[in-house]
Amino acid sequence: QVQLVESGGGSVESGGSLRLSCVGSGFNFGLYCLGWFRQAPGKEREGVAADRSWATTTYADSVKDRFKISKDTAKATLYLQMNNLKPEDSAIYYCAADKYCWGLADHRYNHWGQGTQVTVST
Repeated sequence: QVQLVESGGGSVESGGSLRLSCVGSGFNFGLYCLGWFRQAPGKEREGVAADRSWATTTYADSVKDRFKISKDTAKATLYLQMNNLKPEDSAIYYCAADKYCWGLADHRYNHWGQGTQVTVST
């Protein structure tokens, strides 16, 4: 059974940093594609950063040059380093996994964590 558990969310001031973690279990972490997604109140879920085919990654334009996705396969952990946070980054952040690499197409992912809240104040 695939399980994903996020952590690392919290409240920070604008310009601050956070690092989110997502620990996976119940699947071969190294063979799955993973991504980070977020959903703010009253808004649709959107892709933030994710694996693409051929070991590349993709980012939403709104987070490029501020966020970085990485993974430690030995620890079965996906990370999202978020720098220079802005109030508009406030949302629940989710990690997702799938056998196929869907990039930021969130509706394609079959496995999701429970989410972690990120709040950025001015």
